[in-house]
Amino acid sequence: MQKLIRITTVPSSLRTLLKGQSRFMSAHYEVIGVSGDGDPLTEVRQNEGIKTHVIEMTRTITPIKDLKATFKLYKFFKSEKPFIVHTHTPKAGTLGMLAARLARVPHRLHTIAGLPLLEATGKKRLLLDVVEKFTYACATKILPNSFGLEQIIIDNKYTKQEKLLVIGNGSSNGIDTTHYDTSLVSEEKKEDLKQELGIKEKDLVFIFIGRIVKDKGVNELVNAFHKLSKKTLHCKLILVGPSENHLDPLLPETESIIKENKQILAVGLQKDIRPYVAVSQVLTFPSYREGFPNVVLQCSCMGLPCIVSNINGCNEVVEDEVNGLIIPVKDETALEKAMQFMIDNPDKRKAMVKHTRSRITERYEQEFVWNELLNYYKSLK
Repeated sequence: MQKLIRITTVPSSLRTLLKGQSRFMSAHYEVIGVSGDGDPLTEVRQNEGIKTHVIEMTRTITPIKDLKATFKLYKFFKSEKPFIVHTHTPKAGTLGMLAARLARVPHRLHTIAGLPLLEATGKKRLLLDVVEKFTYACATKILPNSFGLEQIIIDNKYTKQEKLLVIGNGSSNGIDTTHYDTSLVSEEKKEDLKQELGIKEKDLVFIFIGRIVKDKGVNELVNAFHKLSKKTLHCKLILVGPSENHLDPLLPETESIIKENKQILAVGLQKDIRPYVAVSQVLTFPSYREGFPNVVLQCSCMGLPCIVSNINGCNEVVEDEVNGLIIPVKDETALEKAMQFMIDNPDKRKAMVKHTRSRITERYEQEFVWNELLNYYKSLK
């Protein structure tokens, strides 16, 4: 059986981004998962039934550590002799593609699920642009996970069009529509959670799910909601996700509002987001950049209209005023207006609900995405 090595920088990405996919592929390839060490890697081994291998990589620019990790990857590829090396996340992509090229791995694939460098400026941007082009040059195929992202790569001249391929309709892993289903959250569970969070019957609940960082538009979201909550008492905002103050901190004034505004409910990282989605009515996701946003898929699948920024991925899932609202990037006023619209127009909001789940099941069902990727793997000679 040919070997397929999948690599992410940190183990939580291997566990979450590719959940179920490694097990599916293991019926066709000998799959090995590679990432830094941690409990999620143990879960990958158990849940996916694949071998795993630890190689520590950092998420920041660390030349000495990066060289060491590249050498370890190179030695690992030379000993394992994989047919395909498929990387995800920026650092794993750069180091993995370089090491795979040096080890003469025949098929070197890198999935692009967003470009953090788009928010960088000056010398840092110039450096990251060079690294991006270098990564693509080492790969045999680049797999952007949305059509908008493919266009950004072409516009920035990172590589030629013929080296790019979007799998299916986009998305790295599709979505398990049987898992993200509101009917799986009991009324009792919903009532308990509402009581715990202090959500009243009249409240319209907005939810944000993701890293609580600047790049996800959280500063604008918190400010917009803060203004809204002064005019409308019957609304809440649930923030689900971890903060990353060491990488991309929020403004101090945003942190203060989160602490002081009793209508903002910061619940941290949750292993199961479904109960929180089930007690909410609207997803607010004003991110600056994405590849293909899983959160928008998940919440749409559970019947939530989504307010999203006009960026690739988001504007491929959401059609304005059909299953959500699309607003300009970094536009706090437009975000507040969109949230006010959802409060003031319950009939229009409920009409959007009818077009949420059906659009996801038609286009992004997980097994469809997996089979499309498998078909591409099988086409490699």
